[in-house]
Amino acid sequence: MAECPFTWAAGDRVADARRRASGGQVNVELWHSSHRHLSIAEALQLVSAPPPVRQLVVCHGDACAPNTLLDAEGAVTGHVDLGLLGVGDRWADLAIAIWSAGWNDGPGWEARLLEAYGVELDPVTAYYRLLWDLGP
Repeated sequence: MAECPFTWAAGDRVADARRRASGGQVNVELWHSSHRHLSIAEALQLVSAPPPVRQLVVCHGDACAPNTLLDAEGAVTGHVDLGLLGVGDRWADLAIAIWSAGWNDGPGWEARLLEAYGVELDPVTAYYRLLWDLGP
């Protein structure tokens, strides 16, 4: 993975968020309600020190439920919207996938996704969700 030219690393995403913020390209109104009380400067400060990478993987970059294609039996058949694909911490994708399970499928699906993935909710998800709101 070290040779992969595509990144979804938190440090790179923070730098991009700073560039976008300085260009007036961050819209707080689009943020999740749990983040709207923050200013852009406060949010950038909170993400300025990325957590240690737990497990380096190829991240989708937009791991929301509608971007995973399923067949009639529920088996994964593919993924779409791969424009942000890159190497990063698995929690960068999991944090958004878990969030998306609740948005798209309703309460209780977050826990089922974690169970299916074989992990417990990691507090680092809060970091990656705020970073998501600062991103493209």
